[in-house]
Amino acid sequence: QIQLVESGGGLVQPGGSLRLSCEASGFTVDNVAIGWFRQAPGKEREAVMCTSRFGAKTDYVDSARGRFTTSRDNAKNTVYLQMNSLKPEDTAVYYCAAAGRLSCTRSEAAYSYWGQGTQVTVSS
Repeated sequence: QIQLVESGGGLVQPGGSLRLSCEASGFTVDNVAIGWFRQAPGKEREAVMCTSRFGAKTDYVDSARGRFTTSRDNAKNTVYLQMNSLKPEDTAVYYCAAAGRLSCTRSEAAYSYWGQGTQVTVSS
């Protein structure tokens, strides 16, 4: 059974950091592209970052560039989203998703499997 389980969300003050984890089962994370998405209250879900099958990384949100990074631990079959210098506008539910393809895309339709989402709240 293919499954993605996220963890690591929570409440953090502005300027703080969080690391989200996305543990996969039923497939190996280095065989497909893995994307991170987020949905803020009252807004549509948007692509944040992606790691391709070959490890190439793509940023999709200008405001996150330089603050967010994604990495992959093949031994743990887990993908991470490291978020630094968090801002209130980063508040959202964050999702990881596995694409049925090797390269990255911002199109949600390309992602076949989704995690349950984890809430990130940035507030003082």
